[in-house]
Amino acid sequence: MSTEAYVFAGGGTGGHLFPGLAVAEELRRHQPHAAMLFLTTTRALDRELLARVPFEQIEQPVQPLSLHPLRFAGFWRAWRRSLRLATQVLRARRPRAVLGLGGYAAGPAVVAARRLGIRRAILNPDAIPGRANRRLARYADLVVLQWDDSRRYFRAGTPCRTLGCPIRADFLRADGAAGRRRFGLDERRPLLLVTGASQGARTINRAVQRVWPEFVREFAHWQLVHLSGAADEAETRDAYAKAGAPATVVAFTHEMAEALAAADLVVSRAGASTLAELTALGKPSILLPYPYHRDRHQHANAQVLADVGAAVVLEDQRDAARNAEPLLAALRLLAIDAAREKMSAAARTLARPRAAADMAAWLAGGEPQSRMHTGTDECSTAEDGWRV
Repeated sequence: MSTEAYVFAGGGTGGHLFPGLAVAEELRRHQPHAAMLFLTTTRALDRELLARVPFEQIEQPVQPLSLHPLRFAGFWRAWRRSLRLATQVLRARRPRAVLGLGGYAAGPAVVAARRLGIRRAILNPDAIPGRANRRLARYADLVVLQWDDSRRYFRAGTPCRTLGCPIRADFLRADGAAGRRRFGLDERRPLLLVTGASQGARTINRAVQRVWPEFVREFAHWQLVHLSGAADEAETRDAYAKAGAPATVVAFTHEMAEALAAADLVVSRAGASTLAELTALGKPSILLPYPYHRDRHQHANAQVLADVGAAVVLEDQRDAARNAEPLLAALRLLAIDAAREKMSAAARTLARPRAAADMAAWLAGGEPQSRMHTGTDECSTAEDGWRV
């Protein structure tokens, strides 16, 4: 009997790959012998992330769409090569389904799957769909949304369902006490976690470098884990040492689930996967959306949380000095236990911890089992099986 197979297409960022990995892990849990294949970009990050999991990777030469006269020919050649590659792979593997993970690298496999009559879906975790997802929606049997408001960006009749953004099972079973032990922290003191995603965020790093020494003088019982990214690690550590402000500075951690579970308050960008993790764990947050995107989609993501009282959103003004004052004010506000407790409860109203299980069920030919999350403390992977 042939091995069941599933294909995941996309990459280039952790925000694209992590949801796909979460779904692949859920499928593997139910179908231990199923083959999982990722069609990715050629970026080193894709290779690094997939080297840590038992799934196959094939790199595609696909490039982002460019209408510039000097770049379009290169894009078109890469697209045609990637479409041929995806078609060959799908014909050879005959997967049960294809999942596009968003972005330009999802395109060839989703288009090829439609031509070959293979079940296909795309993930759209951002509040504002990107250009690739808007174009690919017409090729998909299902467009999976994280938030209902995204429906208005797709054409009438697009098969949308709001299932949430899949997150890895590690986040659903993470132990905050274990996280504090891992980072050498006091289990009794509140913890601020600062993260700028896998590469760090320089404007956030430098704003916190200014703010933390003053904040910790006022609230001496707080402690800090700062995930700075490799480029800013030494600078960030030196800044705290010179200010005499104790802090744990780490370039990057593969144990993000434990770090987040340990935190009492998070300062972060507003990537879709990050917000899915924050809401699943009910973490209060101060969000500084990435300021350089033309469509400001991280601002739209953050606003979803702000609208229900689940986050404080600050404009990243691209200058540490200008960011410092509003950031310090937000930290002072959320140093109050009652304020964080209220925000935590609000965050849980947006949580969809079964998103990976529901997406996996659909890919396997069944139907998602969960209804809209109502804010209860549901933080476990699916154990009740699928309806196929």
